[in-house]
Amino acid sequence: QVHLSESGGGMVQAGDSLRLSCVVSGLTFTRQGLGWWRQAPGTEREFVAAIGWSGNSTYYRDSVKGRFTISRDNAKNTVYLQMNYLRPEDTAVYYCAATPYTTAQTMALTATRNRLSSWGQGTQVTVSS
Repeated sequence: QVHLSESGGGMVQAGDSLRLSCVVSGLTFTRQGLGWWRQAPGTEREFVAAIGWSGNSTYYRDSVKGRFTISRDNAKNTVYLQMNYLRPEDTAVYYCAATPYTTAQTMALTATRNRLSSWGQGTQVTVSS
């Protein structure tokens, strides 16, 4: 059974850091492109960051470039999102996703429409000013 479990969210102040983790089970981890999306109340889910299945490519939305870093640990079946210099506008529920054999950019563009994508339940990140 496929399961993606996010953790690491919380309430922080602007300028602080958080590291989100997503443990993936029930999939061949090394074959998965991985990514993070977020959704604030009243808004659509938006792409944040992705890493390709080979681990050689990453892709970020413009507003998080230079602040967020996505990485993967194949030995732990885990994808991370290191978030630095957090801003109030980063407040959202953060979801991780896995899609087989996708590059980072393809993940960003197609994962939400790909029936092969798997999603976690999300972790709340709240940033106060």
